[in-house]
Amino acid sequence: MRAYAAKHARSATWRVRASETPAGKRAALIVLAIGMTLAGAGAAGLVLARHPVAARWDAVIPLPAPTGRIDPARPSQPGAVPQPVSLIIPSLGVQTSLIHLGLTASGDLQVPTSTRVAGWYTGSARPGAIGPAVIAGHIDSRSGPGVFFHLDQLRRGDRVYIRRADGTLVVFRVTTVQMYAKDGFPTLAVYGPVPDPELRLVTCGGTFDPDAHSYLSNTVVYAVETS
Repeated sequence: MRAYAAKHARSATWRVRASETPAGKRAALIVLAIGMTLAGAGAAGLVLARHPVAARWDAVIPLPAPTGRIDPARPSQPGAVPQPVSLIIPSLGVQTSLIHLGLTASGDLQVPTSTRVAGWYTGSARPGAIGPAVIAGHIDSRSGPGVFFHLDQLRRGDRVYIRRADGTLVVFRVTTVQMYAKDGFPTLAVYGPVPDPELRLVTCGGTFDPDAHSYLSNTVVYAVETS
């Protein structure tokens, strides 16, 4: 069951040790802190909430696949891959710009300042380069659905498109959609090294705990590059 979030939600975090990420260069603990109240956004972060009168949010309006030059599905080194600028998920009707997410001074992963856009974690691979590219987004807020509101509806074989700074497209094919308890978040599977270009889409999910003002799970979409 999905419940409406309280006005001030506690932080819902995904803890990531830098030694387990592809770079493996940072000794500090990286905290993917998506669940805090967003300043100026009127949102309760990545909390999985359904407003009682928000049945209309459940409708999905598919988009056509984007057009443009598609990058061949071949492993590329980071220096040869342009940065991502937008994300398109035709089956979910999602089309959003991508902001850059880095780390705060305290070692937390920055979160999008709006529920309407997703963010690419710059400490992960660029889409199309070897390794997992990690993109996080909000699921909703008190004012309406977020960019990843329907993320758990993705199915095996669905396509996800990333447009990059040079105008090229890289295409990913969904392989699985998983939900994990927050205390069992699979850090290595999401952030760890892989031999090919892959994609991870991450948001909150599962049951909302009204006492903790937090969600008990995370939804993770796994995808591999395809042509």
